[in-house]
Amino acid sequence: MLRPCAHGAAKYGIDAAEWRTHMCGLCLGLRDGHGQLARATTNVDAIVLSMLTEAQSGGAVERSTAGRCALRGMQRASVASVDAPGVRLAATASLLLAAAKIRDHVADGDASALARKPMGTVSTRWAGQARVSAQRIGLDVEPLVAALSAQTRLEQAALDLAMTDRADSLARLTAPTQLCASEFFAHTAILADRPDNVDALRTAGWQFGRIAHLADAVQDYERDLARGRFNPLAATGTTMPQAYDLLRESDSQLRAAVAAAELDAVPTVRWMLLDPLASVLRRLGHGIGTIAGHTCAVSHNRGEVQLNSRRTGHRRPGIGESLTLILGSYCTGYACCADHTQPCTGNRKDAWIKRCDCDCGCGDCCGCCDCNC
Repeated sequence: MLRPCAHGAAKYGIDAAEWRTHMCGLCLGLRDGHGQLARATTNVDAIVLSMLTEAQSGGAVERSTAGRCALRGMQRASVASVDAPGVRLAATASLLLAAAKIRDHVADGDASALARKPMGTVSTRWAGQARVSAQRIGLDVEPLVAALSAQTRLEQAALDLAMTDRADSLARLTAPTQLCASEFFAHTAILADRPDNVDALRTAGWQFGRIAHLADAVQDYERDLARGRFNPLAATGTTMPQAYDLLRESDSQLRAAVAAAELDAVPTVRWMLLDPLASVLRRLGHGIGTIAGHTCAVSHNRGEVQLNSRRTGHRRPGIGESLTLILGSYCTGYACCADHTQPCTGNRKDAWIKRCDCDCGCGDCCGCCDCNC
């Protein structure tokens, strides 16, 4: 979701490679702490935890020199230290969220029958590694694990029950994501020895979690309906304009909380968190009208959501092909810097480092334009 614009770094006096510094540090931290397979869990949004911890520390940042990597043109690079508290927190978040995501893929029927058991094993392994990583930094993740585990039950309840208070129903569905984000954000203040920031960042994280959940629901709306999958907006009867109002509300409250922590003027916080969130809302706002225009063709009958359009998509990889994609794209870090195929769905994905939300039309912020954004 968070995609800092390389061009935008200049106006804050930041090296555009700073985002990669944190991403590579997280990737290497996962490898060193949990093995090669754990690199597949690298979560680009979790990078903000490493950045927030550094932004509050006030002292010298921890950097180390990474070895040559083919994805950096065989160049060495200065990266966030794998032992830095913020990197360890980001690794914990990546492992925990990846474990939950795999469990959701299995529950949604994205995995073939042969793949479900090994995927479940990997999910359990990553959840266990998240617990170990959390213990090292003094974070209690058991409430977060319980909340994420309850997500499927909450979704089923939303389908089975006649909802009278739809706003409350949607709030219950987004609560697990919000709880996780709030505790991760709050823990950055603890790791940075800034206890005065805990409450403000917990509030910021709570709102960040709602933005992440609703943004995902808006982006996946048509795809979910076409495939008969659960979508929180459809399940609660939340319209696109209503969802966008909630997104704007959360964005406003998040910014107020960041300001309360006196972090709103920190260049890295603006470039890696606040500006990308503004881009997310702008992009979703542009697309809301298009999606809303299709809702008249959607049936909201329980369990029978259909879109009156032709289903399109890529062929879902088999178990052997999926494992090859995971080992080749994610465990090597290839997905960070190159377009790749998503192992579970078969969809093509942009390289993580190319994703940018600037309005300059440069696509991947490759330096090919003079937009001064």
